[in-house]
Amino acid sequence: MSNRLSGETSPYLLQHAENPVDWYPWCPEAFQRAREEDRPIFLSIGYSTCHWCHVMERESFEDVEIAGILNRYFICIKVDKEERPDIDSIYMAVCQAFTGSGGWPTSIFMTADKRPFFAGTYFPRTARRGMAGFRELLLAIHSRWENGRESLLRSADELTAALRQTGPARSPSGPDGSLADRALSWYRKNFDARFGGFGPAPKFPAAHNLLFLLQQYEKRGEPDLLKMAEVTLRQMYAGGLFDHVGYGFCRYSTDRFYLIPHFEKMLCDNALLILAYCRAHELTGEALYLDIAEKTAGYILAEMASPGGGFCSAQDADSGGSEGKFYVFTPGEIRNLLGEEAGRAFCGRFGITEAGNFEGGSIPNLLHARSLEDPSADALLPAVREYRRRRSELRTDDKILTSWNSLMIAALCSLFRRSGCSRYLEAAKNAQAFIEDHLCVNDTLYVSFRAGRRGAEGFLDEYACYVFALLALYDATLDGRFLERAARLAETAAGRYYDPGRGGFYLYGAGQEELLFRPKECYDGALPSGNSLMACNLLRLSALIPGEKTESVLERQLAYMSGEAERHPAGFAMFLTALSDFLEPPATITVVHDGSGLDRLPASLPSCAIVRVLDEESDGYRLINGETTFYVCQGNRCLPPVNRGQLESALRRGGSLPQ
Repeated sequence: MSNRLSGETSPYLLQHAENPVDWYPWCPEAFQRAREEDRPIFLSIGYSTCHWCHVMERESFEDVEIAGILNRYFICIKVDKEERPDIDSIYMAVCQAFTGSGGWPTSIFMTADKRPFFAGTYFPRTARRGMAGFRELLLAIHSRWENGRESLLRSADELTAALRQTGPARSPSGPDGSLADRALSWYRKNFDARFGGFGPAPKFPAAHNLLFLLQQYEKRGEPDLLKMAEVTLRQMYAGGLFDHVGYGFCRYSTDRFYLIPHFEKMLCDNALLILAYCRAHELTGEALYLDIAEKTAGYILAEMASPGGGFCSAQDADSGGSEGKFYVFTPGEIRNLLGEEAGRAFCGRFGITEAGNFEGGSIPNLLHARSLEDPSADALLPAVREYRRRRSELRTDDKILTSWNSLMIAALCSLFRRSGCSRYLEAAKNAQAFIEDHLCVNDTLYVSFRAGRRGAEGFLDEYACYVFALLALYDATLDGRFLERAARLAETAAGRYYDPGRGGFYLYGAGQEELLFRPKECYDGALPSGNSLMACNLLRLSALIPGEKTESVLERQLAYMSGEAERHPAGFAMFLTALSDFLEPPATITVVHDGSGLDRLPASLPSCAIVRVLDEESDGYRLINGETTFYVCQGNRCLPPVNRGQLESALRRGGSLPQ
């Protein structure tokens, strides 16, 4: 028998629609019932491709006895973190305050007025290996609610008060130019010189860290900055983090070597990694990096594209009831499929052995390969890919998220500029059209779309990511309509989320549902924060469309974020890329358009360059020889104006920009 989740569109909520637990979605009715029946609330937050969410469901939420305890003593609410990032942000902070760490599933016990008094993540059904059992925990909390409620409420009051103390930024006087140096010091100290990445396992790709290092290498020319980025990029690709059969990157590595991943694949991670590999190709000219970016985009276009132009959110870590089963092989399987000789060659290339490297099987990898490139072995991949598809099936979360689709739009634009392949630009334009048609009403964005229905009204990240995408489309096409749309939505975001008193952007607007407190997410975790992306967006907009209002918000945003980054600058890599370009602006290219059609700029120009297009002569900018003319300035000097045919050679002679 279905519960109250059966009418939802979220794949995660629908996964729980047949549980014997009497789940509610997040809704007023659940809180009203909790008040009327004087019961605490059990809030469970997760997402559809989360391995430990699946485990807790199998062990507890599908268990009749556990469901009976939950239904008798609690009001139970399920939330998809990707559809309600505001709720996830609030109660993840709660979980971290209680336990010192966080993760999904997030398990929260709270009062009917949303004040939490206990929190954790995954709980096994019964106690094991030092972990509290969920059954015993439920009964203990029920007992305390009935017989010692005062202490629970006191705990809730204290935690709520602590979380609501936001305070001003620590360094509001202006942007702090020392932050980049301090961040680089941390990266150098924590770099794993042998296997790439920073710090111990688990290792997340965190592509924004690599983008910052690549930017700083371009500005400073210090070889170790490039080395840190390249070692990490090559190791991530060589290991099992990259799916060498079907392509695309998994969520993170559980070990130091990038060999054994957490197998779910997320749209957002792959988008950011495409950006990083394109940037590495731009700075080094290494064909391998462009090849990896194209393989990753090929996976997205083949496996994650949805009808109409949008992209699905993720593919599951689990298949056939266990994590990673879809991805592992034995030598016998491969030999039976490809034949003895080709099978042996394939296994040798991709490290598939009798001993295995994951639960009796082998995750294909190139960690011990002589070369990361081998076209002869790649020719065998289609047969293995098709065999794997027939052998087992992965579940795809097919909801379309504005923020993650926006990151993929930006990635595809970058790949188009590096490769010249129009397929990527067309896919980016189609995804942008999908957002406008299905996830946007006038200047209001929405979080998600699935089964013909929009999800919640958007939060800061929707606007920050979509403006980022529109600016990338402008850079790829020089179509002013994308720039105008970006400027308008940035202004909308400032009106709804910006804090004029202290600076920074709130996660949700004053007119949206009021939660326990109103956070400003600034730290760049697995993904860049909305505040970091807004710093990038405002910087670019202020250069492309100068205006006092934008520049004022930009400078206050940089000052606010400088204060937030003071304690751990390396945790704000995306913001630091914006701050660095503010303090040392990239090249500005002003194009006087002759009206005959403006092709995209050469791919050899820096991706960070600011390109302004004038449709007619003005303010000292004139056509030379009656043709489209380029005026290039960087720092305190400008190159002589040139036509397109002379642009690249003039830049090389001037030494103003790298090739």
